[in-house]
Amino acid sequence: MNGTLRKLALPGVLVAGTAAGMTLADVARDPLPDLGAQTAAPAAAVASANNLSGAFRAASSAAMPGVVHVQVTQATRSVSNQVPPELRGTPWEDMFRQRGGDAPRAGSGSGFIMSPDGYILTNNHVVEGADRVNVILADKREFEARVVGRDPNTDIAVVKVDARNLPTVRLGDADGLEVGDWVLALGYPLDLGQTTTAGIVSAKGRSIGIMGRSGAEAPLEHFIQTDAAINPGNSGGPLVDLQGRVIGINSAIASPTGFYSGYGFAVPINLARRVAEDLMRDGRVHRPMIGVEIRDATSADAEVFRLPSPNGAVVAAEPRGPAAGAGLRLGDVIVAVDGQAVGGSGDLMEMVMRKRPGDRVALDIIRYGQRSRVELRLEEYQADARRASADRRGAAEAPRVEEEAAAEPGKLGFRAEVVTQEIARELGMERAEGVVVSAVDAGGPAAGALGRGMVVRRVNGRPVRTLDELREAADAVRPGQAVSVQVRLPNGSETIVNYRARS
Repeated sequence: MNGTLRKLALPGVLVAGTAAGMTLADVARDPLPDLGAQTAAPAAAVASANNLSGAFRAASSAAMPGVVHVQVTQATRSVSNQVPPELRGTPWEDMFRQRGGDAPRAGSGSGFIMSPDGYILTNNHVVEGADRVNVILADKREFEARVVGRDPNTDIAVVKVDARNLPTVRLGDADGLEVGDWVLALGYPLDLGQTTTAGIVSAKGRSIGIMGRSGAEAPLEHFIQTDAAINPGNSGGPLVDLQGRVIGINSAIASPTGFYSGYGFAVPINLARRVAEDLMRDGRVHRPMIGVEIRDATSADAEVFRLPSPNGAVVAAEPRGPAAGAGLRLGDVIVAVDGQAVGGSGDLMEMVMRKRPGDRVALDIIRYGQRSRVELRLEEYQADARRASADRRGAAEAPRVEEEAAAEPGKLGFRAEVVTQEIARELGMERAEGVVVSAVDAGGPAAGALGRGMVVRRVNGRPVRTLDELREAADAVRPGQAVSVQVRLPNGSETIVNYRARS
């Protein structure tokens, strides 16, 4: 093998020598270059690098004793569940199916000890469905753990081992983080044992849409994004600052392969601690609510609602509960909570989640250019199964519409037709009136904003009851202008959709 390596390396030496203007004869005449002539690295640069290395060592040493390996076992319930989605329909699917049978499934993740009496914080997806949970400490002690509580909405879980005087981590404050700050990801990735990786905070308040795919009924995503390497097995482990304080829980990665591709995501510790406190005390989360459905403000929203910038959370449906009592309306934009600016829907949900049912909050809102403040008392969120079912049914079903007598306002990017008696019955409308979206141009301005089955109520404030009124409203829109469309959704609720007309 050594001979082969030398042969492969020799052409490289010759090429490199030729490129540098040297020959083997030159090397023979002067086999040892003057090492003293080489420029040494500046002492200040070396000292700075050593200081950073020292900070990494100290932070890892401070936190690692409280980081644990979480091993889970789950009885096989469905062979098809063992096939990863990305492998279904490929030649590897049969291989995964053959590994099924009655054998239990095993998995692992990470966690960290919050209290000396054995409360451990990890991810919900690490322990979800587990029949048995084992925890291995950094000093190799092993304990069987019980799941105290789980919250799929934030991907947080707490498990408990029966032990005392356990090493704990220090909890920090994620609010003080800034993009560019150094952080370390600790855990047990890929069955490699204790591992520390370093990177920076590359973004804050990131939403990647992963919670909704796991069945969460009210997903809350407000991740810290980092380029510290995070891989399967890191889930539930801590993200720490240079003082070794936990500022996040490693939870997800953005990757086409399922392995590290540059970006990982951690739940901020301020949010995780709030959830963990409820789980430790009651086994479930007491989630406060305002009573609004929200979405991020866009540049079109800023033009329509006359916002100073495209920031804030738009009230996207008729308010209910505390919000309705406080006078909020469809189309209001929430721009601050207790004086703290709201950049988007994730900010608002995270700010509210830190509070508790019964707390009073002050909301700054902008209503078509007018800023005001309202106060309300938060109520506890209760899942409304009937509403969720109606939402899913409304999104999945579309009314049958006729192809004739259709209005095609090209600038608006959708086709609409008269609401017939049949369509009214399908949509649960009391009367057959108005016009309904029958098709949306896939490459047009309304794509992703409007959908088939939405009944158009207003366009830029103009009532729309007939196809002629829709055509008139469309004719009044300038190319590239922000269009505000108030619609009735197939589930019966109403919302305002803003987007830019075709240029």
